[in-house]
Amino acid sequence: MYVRSVTARVLLLATAWSGVALVVIALVISALYTKSAERAFTDLLRAQLYNVVNSITIGDDNALAGNPQLGDLRFSQPETGWYWIVEPLGTFAATPLSSSSLGTSNIKVPSILNVPFNNRYERFYPAIDAFGNNVLVAETEVVLDSEGRAARFRVTGNLTVVTEDVQAFTQSLYIALVVFGLGSLVVNGLAILFGLRPLDEARRALEKVRRGEAERLEGEFPREVHALTIEMNALIDSNRRIVERARSQVGNLAHSLKTPIAVLLNESRLIDKGHGEVVRGQAEAMQSQVQSYLNRARIAAQRESMLARTDAEPVLERLMRVMRRLNPEKTFELIATQANLALAMEQQDVEETVGNLLENAARHSKSGVWLTIMPSLAPEGEDPARRNWVEIAVEDDGPGLNPDEIKEAMKRGRRLDESKPGTGLGLSIVGEIAREYQGRFRLSRGRRGGLRAVLTLPGISRDAA
Repeated sequence: MYVRSVTARVLLLATAWSGVALVVIALVISALYTKSAERAFTDLLRAQLYNVVNSITIGDDNALAGNPQLGDLRFSQPETGWYWIVEPLGTFAATPLSSSSLGTSNIKVPSILNVPFNNRYERFYPAIDAFGNNVLVAETEVVLDSEGRAARFRVTGNLTVVTEDVQAFTQSLYIALVVFGLGSLVVNGLAILFGLRPLDEARRALEKVRRGEAERLEGEFPREVHALTIEMNALIDSNRRIVERARSQVGNLAHSLKTPIAVLLNESRLIDKGHGEVVRGQAEAMQSQVQSYLNRARIAAQRESMLARTDAEPVLERLMRVMRRLNPEKTFELIATQANLALAMEQQDVEETVGNLLENAARHSKSGVWLTIMPSLAPEGEDPARRNWVEIAVEDDGPGLNPDEIKEAMKRGRRLDESKPGTGLGLSIVGEIAREYQGRFRLSRGRRGGLRAVLTLPGISRDAA
């Protein structure tokens, strides 16, 4: 799965690394402590073993004598796994001695071949006593007198002590590491969020530019982000210059064509009626087509600009007032389902597209025209996260069109009603402008029986964060 958020990526990597590091640390420390506990246990048994050795002698009756005091009550309590045992070796036929905790039991001695003595003549081996305790045996053999009489000394300790000690330490260690890990994640998260805050501030500054609330990225940014803001501001300035240059060129072209077309229209009035109508119709069509292509060139020059912004409701209300004055016998109603909607379009393009639809609806309606503006879903193929979208619907109560007539009406220069004035370019121009802004335009039959024209256009929410 691809994570698109930089913050989420850094947090994920920091969390994964912290988790792996803490697990490895826990395992290493636990292993080291286990070895240390086992070594300490072995050293304890060795000390107790030599304490027993120093406490045992051969008495006047040639018997083993002595009463080791190891300072541990477990050597006097039965079945504890803590025992000491002294056994005569070779021809020394004395009675063995043992701690009271062992009772009459004994512990099996492995062969020297299986568990040899070390260079200190000691050996340690695990065993199981008669009571089922896992014990560690420390053993050595010592010559007790000048006659060479020797004895085997053994001291055992219950391995449960080591196991319980290691388990208690490991549990405390895991709890401490979990608490430390959670605390580290919180601190790392706060540090990462604080460190990446300038990027979020840059995003908000860029959002203000896109919404038309600022012309440049403004604010204090750290060195790592400052270079990016400089480049973004340079790009915005370059984009603004391109737009202004395109507008200037479009305006110059419009003015250069305006006079010749006006001359043709005036001259057509001096020609006889038949030929004059033809010339005037073609001049008007040429005028509309020139204006259409000029609009397309202008829109293409600025459609990717982040600076285009038009507050929709005031513009639409102004258009509705104009239509009410031109058609006082008809009703014109504006319905806005959400306040403060704005379009990412030039105002003149909004006026031209919606104005064309209102004129067409007023021309064919019986009693009224209804204009609705509302938020919309993104058109198919557009990323819904990139921008907001707005739907503008114009509906009348006229005769409407069937599906075949709708297809014909969308063609450039086609007029289905020759009795009405016009060039037949209005709907096609609306569609072209909508497409230039990556929007959509469609026609259908409305609920009131007339034509319903729907524009889906790129929008900007004034309240967007």
